[in-house]
Amino acid sequence: MAEVLVFVDHVDGAVRKPTLELLTLARRVGEPVALALGAGAAGTAGVLAEHGAVRVLTADAPEFGEYLVVPKVDALQAAVEALSPVAVLVPSSAEGKEIAARLAVRIGSGIITDAVDLEAGEQGPVATQSVFAASFTTRSRVSKGVPVITVKPNSAAVEAAPAAGAVEELAVSFSGQATGTRVVSRTARESTGRPELTEAAIVVSGGRGVNGAENFAVIEALADSLGAAVGASRAAVDAGWYPHSNQVGQTGKSVSPQLYIASGISGAIQHRAGMQTSKTIVAINKDAEAPIFDLVDYGVVGDLFQVVPQLTEEVRTRKG
Repeated sequence: MAEVLVFVDHVDGAVRKPTLELLTLARRVGEPVALALGAGAAGTAGVLAEHGAVRVLTADAPEFGEYLVVPKVDALQAAVEALSPVAVLVPSSAEGKEIAARLAVRIGSGIITDAVDLEAGEQGPVATQSVFAASFTTRSRVSKGVPVITVKPNSAAVEAAPAAGAVEELAVSFSGQATGTRVVSRTARESTGRPELTEAAIVVSGGRGVNGAENFAVIEALADSLGAAVGASRAAVDAGWYPHSNQVGQTGKSVSPQLYIASGISGAIQHRAGMQTSKTIVAINKDAEAPIFDLVDYGVVGDLFQVVPQLTEEVRTRKG
């Protein structure tokens, strides 16, 4: 059976959820072979094997931690040349998309970014994308070279599928560009105790209707009751009510959770582009004519300061 190369996103051996989703999708088109790089790479093998990796290629060198992007591209290129896979899957993060683009140029292949589904086709893997500000859904395949495909988080449910997960060391020769950009410092992201926005299964967002930074406590309370991440519209971020890192939209982050709750958000196209692929969308807005209601699965016309606290209390009551 053809092999599918999966790039592993991990932190010191702790595998992030989007990688496990990639393994689920990879099994639809071939046998997953995982590539883990940097410190803790060997420690990923157990989890990767539990989720379908028949082999785990590892490489550890200072270059992976001390320099940006290119050393990882060098390693991926070495893995492609060693395996001749039917496809390469990469998490669709900012770094992941840069790595995928550089790899595609290196190996002379086509690339598909931000796929939301993947299936086997007679002429290679077929990817589903949401395009043009989520106005259209397309199905595409790469017609030249080894398909390089980045996949958005929450595109597939994680499924356990125990496999051999044999660990093999990958020999990597670094290119001259590998040491071109050095990492001079790192600052740990301040922890909120909430899920990462782009990976969260549930996202609760607030917009202009929240009417002030202090009122985002109402949004945060609902999010915490659901174990959700907190998002914000561009209007809320531009007003200084919430950090830019939490912005959902065309110029912010793109999310695709199982449940998206929009509170006090009108639904401008800029915002819709960042959340329209959510599986279930709920909107709370006092304006019955707000564009967001054209998109939602469930809508509540009402004052968010009355509706959201009641919803929060009901969630807490049901959770006991």
